[in-house]
Amino acid sequence: MLTGEVAAAPSHVPAAVSRETVEARRFLPLDAFRGLIMILLVSDGLGFQGLVNNPRYHAIAVQFDHSSWVGTTFYDLIAPAFLLMVGMSMPFSLGRRTEKGATFGQNLRHVLARCLRLMLLSQILISIEANRLHFQMHNILTHIAVAYLLCFLIMQWKFSYQVAAGVALLTVHSSLFFLFPSPDGAFTKTGNIGAVIDRAIMGYNYESWTTNLNVISTSATAVFGVWAGNLLRSSRPRSEQMKILALAMVGAFAGGLVLSPFIPIIRRIWTASFALYSAGWVLAMFLVLYLLIEVAGYRKLTFPLLVAGSNAIFIYSLDLILRGWLNKSVAVFTGNFVFLGTLAPVAQSCAVLLVMWSLCYWLYRHKIFLRL
Repeated sequence: MLTGEVAAAPSHVPAAVSRETVEARRFLPLDAFRGLIMILLVSDGLGFQGLVNNPRYHAIAVQFDHSSWVGTTFYDLIAPAFLLMVGMSMPFSLGRRTEKGATFGQNLRHVLARCLRLMLLSQILISIEANRLHFQMHNILTHIAVAYLLCFLIMQWKFSYQVAAGVALLTVHSSLFFLFPSPDGAFTKTGNIGAVIDRAIMGYNYESWTTNLNVISTSATAVFGVWAGNLLRSSRPRSEQMKILALAMVGAFAGGLVLSPFIPIIRRIWTASFALYSAGWVLAMFLVLYLLIEVAGYRKLTFPLLVAGSNAIFIYSLDLILRGWLNKSVAVFTGNFVFLGTLAPVAQSCAVLLVMWSLCYWLYRHKIFLRL
């Protein structure tokens, strides 16, 4: 089942156990962060992508779409946040299993089984979306499956070796680009080594120009999350945890910017500079939630996020398979909000998002949590 590592839905408990009791056992900032990322992931850019040519909303619209190649937008941070969240959850979920007596072998079998289920679901969703049997490696669930296994193995080592493993993943990834550059450079869209390998093996490149080599560097992003999760699960005082996370955020920003003149910040091939730079932004997002929830005490306001995060696989699959149908169905009643003029796409996208959230809420109320 997909629990803490990806969906971390609240455990299925007897009705007599209150919602407050369930939530008290969990680390609320992480659960809220999961819900926030899922909402952003399925939001379809909140409809702003359709306003990119509008002078008034252009600056906002470009932030809700992926960068064409070099550079980073807000929307580019969603996948890194998803992967960092996966790694961050692992010390909590696997730690609980170990505390209950699970051995390394039992945990390994658990991890392998989950990886296989994630891979299978990934290919099912891709095939349904393509309307044919279609094996691909670019789906985020595939990257999570690979990263999940690698992170589990790396977690068994002492911290200095874990750091070496994270550095090694980014070094290997970057080295492949430098060792086999195209005549126009190592990081061009069509000539980079990842694109060349994909054409040689698959006969084509992905429409998004992501590459299968990304699985190396995306795993490094998940490893960063494991370190954050270990810190948050430790007995260190809350203030010390926040200081360390803030320092890590600054270090990640600095590392990405220092590398960027040599290794451009490119999400589509998940360069080492992007892995670091995006990790800085993701940690900043998490720290804001941490402050709001744990310091300022705005715990009740996290409920909408908890609802979305508790059925992450459901809302992700719903978006991937049925968004088009949902959009048409909702439009029957909203008329695509054409009476709003320019902001009609934003209103329509938010309406579809509300329907998806409402379905998650119905599942939440009935204690139904879809897990792998």
